[in-house]
Amino acid sequence: MVISRMRDTKEARVVHGASTETERKVIAILKVLSESSEPLGSITIARELERHGIILSERAVRYHLRITDERGYTQPLGRDGRMLTPQGMEELRMALAPEQVGFILDKLELLAFKTTFDPRTKTGLVPVNTSLFDAGKFNKALAVMKDVFKAGLCVSDLVITATEGKKLGSVVVPAGKIGLGTVCGVVINGVLLKSGIPIESRFGGVLEVRDHKPRRFVAIISYAGTSLDPSEQYIRAKMTSVNEAARTGNGKILANFREIPASARAMVENKAALLKSAGINGVFLLGNTSESVCQISVGLSRVGMVLLGGLNPVAAAAEAGIEVDNIAESGLVEYEQLVSVRDL
Repeated sequence: MVISRMRDTKEARVVHGASTETERKVIAILKVLSESSEPLGSITIARELERHGIILSERAVRYHLRITDERGYTQPLGRDGRMLTPQGMEELRMALAPEQVGFILDKLELLAFKTTFDPRTKTGLVPVNTSLFDAGKFNKALAVMKDVFKAGLCVSDLVITATEGKKLGSVVVPAGKIGLGTVCGVVINGVLLKSGIPIESRFGGVLEVRDHKPRRFVAIISYAGTSLDPSEQYIRAKMTSVNEAARTGNGKILANFREIPASARAMVENKAALLKSAGINGVFLLGNTSESVCQISVGLSRVGMVLLGGLNPVAAAAEAGIEVDNIAESGLVEYEQLVSVRDL
C-alpha cells in the first residue's frame, strides 16, 4: 500500500512537471507571437524562442501550436503562419502578470519607437487600439460612438474596421465579430520621440470634465506599476460617463498624463498643431513650467500634458450596455488605411 502510494505520488510529480514545462513553452510561443504584427511560421518562432533561451525544434513548435490552436489562443492563417487571438492575448496577460509589473510602460515605449507617422506628409505607421463588437450590434455601437467622436473626446475621428478573419493591428478578428481600430494616444509619443523630444508616460486615469474643460483626475493607475492597460480596466469597472460628457460637457472620461522638459514646450505646441492638421487631436491640455495640471504636480523644469483616451468612444458604447472586448495598444496600421468615422 505504501509502495503503491509512493509510486502514484512520483508519477503525479512527473506528470505535473511535464504539464508545467508544456505550459511554459506555450506561454513562450504566445509571447513571441504577441511581439509581431505579422503572422509567424514555426521556423521563425523556433528562431525567436532560441533568442529567449528556449530551444525547440520546428517539429516541437508545431506540436505546441496545435495545443494553442485547440485552446483558441492562436489562429492558423495557412502558409502565412499563425497569429494570436484576443483569447490568446488575455491568457498571455494572466500568465505573465506576476512578472510583468510595468509591462504596459514597456509596451507603450516599444509602440512609440515603432511609430513612423509623419504629420507633414501624412504617411507612416500609426498605433491603434482594437475593439471587437458582435457583428449584429456594431451599427448600434457606431451610432453611440459617433456622438463622442463629434464632441471631440477622442484622439482622432479617423478609424479602421475589419471583418472576421482579417487582421487589425496585431489582432485577428474572431468569427462573428467586427473589429474597430481607434487611433491610440501613443502616436503623440511616437511623433515627439522622432523629433528628439523626450516624453515620460506617467499614468492613465479617469478625468473629470466640467463645462467641456478638464478639471481633475479622479482615478489614476501608474504605467510603471501595472501589467494591464488602465483604460481597459476603467471600462470594465464602469467608471466613466463619456456619453454624459459628450452630451452636456460634464462627466468622466478616459485620459492619460505625460511629462515633457519645459524647454521643449514650444516644439510640442508646434507638433500638436501639425498633428491636428492631420486629424489627430489628442493633446487636451498642455501646462506651464512646473505648474500642476488637473491637480497633478509635475517636476521642476517640467511640463504636464493631458492626452485624451483613444478608447473614449468605445467606453461610451460600453456605457450603453453594448458588449465589447478591447485590446489597447494593439499594433500599427498605415495612416492611409484610416477613414473618417463619418464615412462608416
